[in-house]
Amino acid sequence: MRYPEFIKAGDTIGFVAPSFGCAMEPYISAFESAVDYFKDNGYKIKKGPNVYEGSGVGISNTPKECGSELTDMYCDNTSKLLLSCGGGELMCEILPHINLERIGESIPKWFGGYSDNTNFTFINTVINDVATIYGPCAGAFGMRPFHQCILDYYRILTGDFEGEDKDRFITFNGYDKWEKESLKSPQNPLATINDTEKSAVKAYVGNNFLTDDSDIRSFTGKDRLSFSGRMIGGCMDVLVNLLGTRFDKVSSFLEKYKEDGFIWFLESCDLNVFSIRRAMWQMEQAGWFKYVKGFVIGRPLVMGQDMMGLDQYQAVLGIIGKMNVPVLMDIDIGHISPSMPVICGSIGEVTYNKSGYSITYHLK
Repeated sequence: MRYPEFIKAGDTIGFVAPSFGCAMEPYISAFESAVDYFKDNGYKIKKGPNVYEGSGVGISNTPKECGSELTDMYCDNTSKLLLSCGGGELMCEILPHINLERIGESIPKWFGGYSDNTNFTFINTVINDVATIYGPCAGAFGMRPFHQCILDYYRILTGDFEGEDKDRFITFNGYDKWEKESLKSPQNPLATINDTEKSAVKAYVGNNFLTDDSDIRSFTGKDRLSFSGRMIGGCMDVLVNLLGTRFDKVSSFLEKYKEDGFIWFLESCDLNVFSIRRAMWQMEQAGWFKYVKGFVIGRPLVMGQDMMGLDQYQAVLGIIGKMNVPVLMDIDIGHISPSMPVICGSIGEVTYNKSGYSITYHLK
C-alpha cells in the first residue's frame, strides 16, 4: 500500500468538485470559511475549475469536465492534498473520463471526501494501491468551532502519528453523541455539529448481540472485542453501483492482501432497509467479503427505519451474520454526523467494550 506525504505549512492544498460543487448556500460560505482556515494556518490554495460550478446533472459540471479536473489536479505535483467540495449523485459518470493509469503513475497524494466520492476513494485504493481518506468534504473545515472529528481529520492530513516509518499509527475514539437535527442552513452556514443524541454502538459476533461486558468475555475470553484487517469500503449506494463494472478490481485486491484480512467499513445514504439488505447480499454474492475479519457499519441515513419487520440491524446481519465475525453498528462513519475519518487501505485495529470503541490505523 502506498501512503502519500503529509501536508505542512507552505504546501498547496487543492480543491476539486468531482461530484457537487459549492454553487449555493450554505456550501459557498462553508467552503470559503474552510479555505480561510487553511490559509490562516500557512497553506497555499489551488481551486479546480469546477469548485463553484452547478451546471451538471447530479455533479458540478459535465462528466468529461469533472474527470479532467480530477485527473489534472491529482497529477499536478504543486499540490500535496486534494479535498472534494462535496458529495452528489452521479460521480460514477465521470469514471470513464478519469485517467486512472496516469493517476497511478503520479506521485501519490491524499484525497479526502465521502458519500459519492466513494467512486474515487474506493477505486484509487483498490486499483492504484494508494491510501485515501473517507471523511467529511472540504466545507466541514468551515464549521466554527471544529468538532473533534474535524480535529481528528486534520491530524491525519498533518501526519500527527505515532510509531516509526514502517508502522506509523494513529488512534481515534468514538464520539459520545451524534446529530439528529443539523443547525446548518443558508442563514447559519458555519454551524458546528449539533450532537444531542447519546451514542449507542451495537456489537455482534455473527448474529449474537453482545449485551454487556460479560457477553464479550464469553465470546472472546477477554475484556474487550478486538479485530484487525485492511480497511476497505465506503458508501453502499456507490459500491453496489461499481460492482461488476470494469472498475471492479476487488477480487485481485483481496488476493493481494489476503494475509492481512479485511475490515469492511460501510454506510448508506439513499438506501432504505430493504435496499441495504439487497446491497449486502449483492456484495456477499460477488465474493467481496472473502477473507473478511469484521465489519464496522455507520449510522444509516434511514436511522430507526422499520419496514415490514426489517430494521437497519437485520438488514445487515441477515446477510453477514452467518460469517461469525465481529460487527459493530451505528458507529461514527457516514452521513449522520459526526463522522470519523477512515484511512481506506490502511491496517485497522478495532477495539470495543461497553465503555466505547476505538479504531487505530496502521500505515503499513
